[in-house]
Amino acid sequence: MMLCGRRPLPDRCVMWSRHELSASHYAAVPVANESMSALGVSSPMNTANSKALVASDDFPASHRSAYLNTASVCLVYAGAEHATTAWFADLAEHGTSQFDEKAETAVFAGLHAAAAKLLNSRPTDIAAGSSATELIASIAWAVAPPQGSNIVAVEAVFPSTVYPWMRVATHTGAEMRWVGKGGGLVTDDDVIAAIDERTSVVALSHVEYRTGYRYDLGRLADAAHENGALLVVDASQSAGAITIDVSSNEVDALIVGSYKWLCGPFGAAFMYLDPALQATLEPGLVGFRSHRNMWDLEAQRIEFAQDATRFEFSTMAYGCAIGLATAIDYLLGVGVETIFEWNTSLADLLIDGLDQLGADVISPRSGSERTSIVAARFIGTDVDGLVHALDEAGVVASARIGALRFSPHLYNTTDDIDRALEVLRRTDKASG
Repeated sequence: MMLCGRRPLPDRCVMWSRHELSASHYAAVPVANESMSALGVSSPMNTANSKALVASDDFPASHRSAYLNTASVCLVYAGAEHATTAWFADLAEHGTSQFDEKAETAVFAGLHAAAAKLLNSRPTDIAAGSSATELIASIAWAVAPPQGSNIVAVEAVFPSTVYPWMRVATHTGAEMRWVGKGGGLVTDDDVIAAIDERTSVVALSHVEYRTGYRYDLGRLADAAHENGALLVVDASQSAGAITIDVSSNEVDALIVGSYKWLCGPFGAAFMYLDPALQATLEPGLVGFRSHRNMWDLEAQRIEFAQDATRFEFSTMAYGCAIGLATAIDYLLGVGVETIFEWNTSLADLLIDGLDQLGADVISPRSGSERTSIVAARFIGTDVDGLVHALDEAGVVASARIGALRFSPHLYNTTDDIDRALEVLRRTDKASG
C-alpha cells in the first residue's frame, strides 16, 4: 500500500444555573468570568498550555480523543451545554411560572445579538430557527423562482443546501443549473460563468464540505446582483472559523447551523436577511410566532414583522438557541480571526505530514480559497479502513467521497495532528 463590526454590541452570556432563571433572564444577561468558573467552565484564552489555544476543560471531550471532525459535528463548548441544559431543567421544574409569555417572546434576543455581532449586522437582521434546512426551505419558498428562471448551484454541494431549491423548482418549473466537473473542484469563476440574466438565485455553501474550498462571497454577490439575482449562502461550514462580514460582502441571505464550527448543540440555527428584503419576502413556513404580536391569537390574519424575525414561526427546543448564543459569545471572546489562524496552522502541519506520506491532498493549500478542512486521497487504500484504524487509535476523522477528511478547530493541538499522522504511518508500515 502507498499512502499517497461597525457598531459595538454589549457582551452577553446566557449562562445560568437553574435557580437563577426568571422571565427577564431569557433575553440575555451579562455574566462575569467568575460565574463561568463557578459552573466549572473557564473563560476563553487560557494560555496555561502553550500548545493550546483554549482551555481543554472548555471542551471536555477533547481529553478523550484527537477529535479532528468538526466539519461533521463539533465538540460542544461546555458553557453552551450548561446553558442549554439549565433551560430544560428550569422548564421541567417550573413550567410557565418562569418561562412565561414575556420570556418566550424575548427568548431569541441573545441569539439575535450574538449572531449579529458575529456577522457585522444588526439584531433585527437575524432570524432564529431549529435547523439550517428549515430556514433555507422557508426562504426558498419565499423567493419561489418562476418558470423561465434558473437557480445556480454547485454539483458537489452538501444536499441540504440545495434540496429545498430543487423542491421549489419542481413546483414552479424553474431550472436547476448545476455547475461542476463530475464532482470535481468548482471555482468562483465557474460559478460566475453560469450566472446570466435569467438567474433568480445563486445558492451555495460558503465552504464546500468535501475539500474545504472557500468561495469569495463578495465576487459572487456582485455577479448575482449584476444580473438581478439573489445570493443565498449556507455558512454552516464557515461561521465560527472564518470571519464573515455580510455588510461588506452584500450577501442577500446567509444561513448557519449550530453544530459545526460554532460549537453549539443540535437543534438551533440562524439566518441573516438583507434589510432590503425584510419587508417584501413572505416566509414559506409560518406558525403562531409569524404574527408580529405572537400572543394576539386571532387566526384569521397574519401580519408579519418588518424585519428578519418574520421568518421565526414556531415553538422549538428554545434551550438550544440559548446554548448557541452562549457558544457564539465564547468564540467572539477568543476572536474568529485568531481561531482561523490557529486552525490553519494546524492544517498546515497536517498537510506537510500527508505530503511526506505520499497522499494526494485535494484541499486548497493557501490564499483566500483555503480553510482548515484538509481532504486527501490515498492510492490503493480503503479510506473507510483508514477511518476505522484512526478511530481505533482515538483519532476521529471522516471519509467523504473517496477521501479522508480532517477538520481541526480551536480545541485541537499539535499533539492531535502528530497522533493522526503517526497512526497513518503505522498503517502504512503494517500494510506495506
